[in-house]
Amino acid sequence: MLAQGGNAADAALAAAITLTVVEPTGNGIGSDAFAILWDGTALHGLNASGRSPAGWTPERFAGHDTMPFHGWESVTVPGAVSAWTALSRRFGKLAFATLFEPAIGYAENGFPVSPVIATLWHRAAQQLSSQPGFAETFMPEGRAPRAGAYFRSPGHARTLRLIAETEGRAFYEGEIAAEIAAFAAEHGAALTQADLAANSPDWCGTIAKSFDDTTLHEIPPNGQGIAALMGLGILSQTGIRDMDADDPQALHLQIEAMKLALRDAESYVADLDHMKSITVEDLLDDGYLATRAREIDPAKARDVGAGAPKHGGTVYLTAADASGMMVSFIQSNYAGFGSGVVVPGTGVALQNRGAGFSLDPAHQNHVGPGKRPFHTIIPGFLMGPDGPQMSFGVMGGPMQAQGHVQMVLRTQLWGQDPQMAVDAPRWRVTDGLGVACETTVPPATIETLRAMGHQITLEAPDNAFGFGGAQLIHRLSGGRGYVAGSDPRKDGAAMGF
Repeated sequence: MLAQGGNAADAALAAAITLTVVEPTGNGIGSDAFAILWDGTALHGLNASGRSPAGWTPERFAGHDTMPFHGWESVTVPGAVSAWTALSRRFGKLAFATLFEPAIGYAENGFPVSPVIATLWHRAAQQLSSQPGFAETFMPEGRAPRAGAYFRSPGHARTLRLIAETEGRAFYEGEIAAEIAAFAAEHGAALTQADLAANSPDWCGTIAKSFDDTTLHEIPPNGQGIAALMGLGILSQTGIRDMDADDPQALHLQIEAMKLALRDAESYVADLDHMKSITVEDLLDDGYLATRAREIDPAKARDVGAGAPKHGGTVYLTAADASGMMVSFIQSNYAGFGSGVVVPGTGVALQNRGAGFSLDPAHQNHVGPGKRPFHTIIPGFLMGPDGPQMSFGVMGGPMQAQGHVQMVLRTQLWGQDPQMAVDAPRWRVTDGLGVACETTVPPATIETLRAMGHQITLEAPDNAFGFGGAQLIHRLSGGRGYVAGSDPRKDGAAMGF
């Protein structure tokens, strides 16, 4: 797209559309998406996550202990297609249909499945083969494609062509919308054509928190990006600036800060229209974050739980161009292939974001009609005193906010280049005092953390979901170019033209 005279928005969108074909294990036409874009003068945030069907009353899920994780009862309205159209209309230079040409070619003519994708595909097929429409589309010859095998999806090509020709209308109002709604009705699902037609993405801006002269920007809730801001705000109140990047004490402070931030996010984050009791402003208040920082014991792991601000399977990509435009874009089905439901003849695998709702009536994220659920996918963007610094993301479920904090500190506080930051060993907070660490963390560091009370489990660094997949573009001083890093834990590459 860049070679054809397009800009960073065109490049990002063409890549995102193509990934629905070649990486169906993490995203698809039925995904949701978010983006942060620097247009050369201003920063823009886009929330293209879909809402729950109008028929999703709390009573519909009576008798459930948790929200369904697979099947039609986990499907909310897909928003990714609306992200493609919104970004292209506002910022793209190329014709919308041009962005679809590579993806349609791969869908019609086939592509060789990579080893990483083949492994994830096989695992998903074992779980999802009985879901409506899954085997028909994603298990040719009765099984998942092996590494190196060519996979073709003519239904996917047909849908992409219709989306390209109608600028998305076929997906939300026309032929494809009718097929999705008919398949839903066939299986007693609540999703209707009216739900699809009511979808609209929001230009929502960003929320931000500074650490010295660097400011991290995230999309406002319903996403978990606020947890990264809270973690960074808590850390700014500690002595982490006096420590080295891989000092066990620095890891301890980061782990404790993220535990505090994530516990709050799990307890309070919801559709922004429904965050009435505990608001974004409450959670990002400097006084509140200072209070949370004081709950960190510098010598011992703790599980404090949520605070009281008021007393009473994903793909990520980033692109930048010579004009200075930078795009941070993330698109996801949530759990691999999502719900497992695939609309026959369309290639549309529907995400399972409905699993992000709570069944607790007192929770701001309580399931209900026309609501956006809690989201894990978050694009990140750093601004500095002289303008944009870095567009980045770390795909991988609950790892994402934790990964954002690790990337910000490694590149900005400790001066590591993007590839060094991406390659470095990672950790993630789990439940209670639990912390999962990659086996590449030095044994002496592990023992120090265990002595502090952290319950450490070791996992191989190729666990792509567990420790995420990072992609970074850092702008050179004075806007003289870019340097990028791509995660070896997943497929991907850093390329310049």
